[in-house]
Parts: sequence; structure tokens; C-alpha cells
Amino acid sequence: MPTSHSPVADRADATAPEFALGVGNEEYRSALRRHPAGVTIVTLDSGDGPVGFTATSFSSLSLNPPLVSFNITHTSSSIDAVHAADSLVVHLLGEDQRHLAQRFARSADERFADRSLWGRLDTGEPALHDTPVRLRLLVHQLIPVGDSTLVVGLVADTAITDTESPAGPLLYHDGVYHRPTPLDTTP
Repeated sequence: MPTSHSPVADRADATAPEFALGVGNEEYRSALRRHPAGVTIVTLDSGDGPVGFTATSFSSLSLNPPLVSFNITHTSSSIDAVHAADSLVVHLLGEDQRHLAQRFARSADERFADRSLWGRLDTGEPALHDTPVRLRLLVHQLIPVGDSTLVVGLVADTAITDTESPAGPLLYHDGVYHRPTPLDTTP
């Protein structure tokens, strides 16, 4: 007699003791360093001032409704502000903006020190000047996953600043920033 089979039962339970026997942290990092990621900066207002950080985990989730995601580790200095936020801004960086990515990967007190790099949107969130694409998000879901929180945001507004001659994206691969090189110039 056939038995019912649930695909959910076959999924690894990350909280189960045997899960710890999986791949080690360094092996996992080494494997993922070989996959390039677009570089973004996330900014928000904490109520006590601007908060921001560099993130390479940004991803599109859904077209209808327009949802995107990124994750933030639970040890991040920005985690409490993200959990308290109703909205935030994701900046997709251009290939010439490594300086911004590096600035927002430093200590929190250095990130917004240069007032010439940012201002505030009409809605109050801090926003960087001259990034190729800016997405204002309403926090839709916060999902604890492993040692991080997956932030799902509903895109409320977009700003595209380089419509004439789009800059290539800033990429992060194998611990180094990169700019893309097209393989073929034919459409």
C-alpha cells in the first residue's frame, strides 16, 4: 500500500543536531566567494539618526507585488534599527562607487560623516546622492533565518539617475570589487 509523502518532511531542518554535521563555515564561504554579487547600500532612519550598511545579498523576489529582499546578520550594528524600521532605501551601486561600498562597510560612525554624500528623501529616509538606482521599500516581512534576518521589502518608489548612459553595476567576487565586462556587444 502506498504511503503519503510530504516534500516538506525531506527538507533539512537547520535546527536539528545533525545539521551541524554539514559543510563547515570556511568551506561554505570559500564556495560562495566564487559567485559574484551586486553591491548595494541599505539606508534607513533609526529615530536617532541615519543608519546604513553595505549588502551583497540583494535579490528580486516578485514582480506583482514588487518585492525584493536582502539579509542582515544578527550581529550587525544595524540589526535593531532594521527590526524597528517601517521603510528603508536600497541603493544599487555603479561600477565607479567602490568608495561608497567601502565607506558603508566600515564602522557605523564613519558611514554618514561626509554630509556631501547624502541627503533625506521627502519621506525622511537618508539617501545617497548619484547612485544609479534607488529603491524605497516598505518593510513587508522580517524572517529569522539561521544567523540572519531576511528582510522582504515592498518597492514603494524607484529613482533611476543614469538613464542616458547606464553605468555598469559594482560587483563583489572572491573578496574583491569588480566591474562587469560584456562577453559580446551584439544585442
